Amino acid sequence: MVGDDGDDLLGARSDERTTLTGTLDWYRGVVENKIHGLGREDASRSMTPSGLSQLGVVKHLAWVERGWFQEIYAGRDVEMLEGDDDSLEFAIGPGDTVETIRDFYRAQVSESRAVTDAAPGLDALSARETPMRGRVSLRWVLVHMIEETARHAGHLDLMREAVDGRVGD
Repeated sequence: MVGDDGDDLLGARSDERTTLTGTLDWYRGVVENKIHGLGREDASRSMTPSGLSQLGVVKHLAWVERGWFQEIYAGRDVEMLEGDDDSLEFAIGPGDTVETIRDFYRAQVSESRAVTDAAPGLDALSARETPMRGRVSLRWVLVHMIEETARHAGHLDLMREAVDGRVGD
């Protein structure tokens, strides 16, 4: 996509870092668009046999942003959910609203961008090791987050269509 001023907004003709961050930001925007205009009841409605909801997916993605960029890559001591059960990241609490979860997601994305911007390069390794991969490069984190965010954007697309027929990015 090229903007009115000729800027390459998605990084299609840019360097690797701009391409990766532009692609990730595109999918982050899709995620936000999928819950835009929904009320809490529709956004938190269980849409799969496992209990997946649109708000739950966005909440999960916020925790994933925090985990990969802040905790693993930057090595920060940040609050994370306890336990090995990923379902906690998808759980909607009584105080959760579309706005609070959207704001939580936006805050984590903002921190992720700051971590990425501060990194010396795509080959720079994470401050912390992961159990399966050891220390990972910023490149790997960005590619993994594109995959994670795009996969869940697809889930959100199907769920939103089922709620009110809205399709598209």
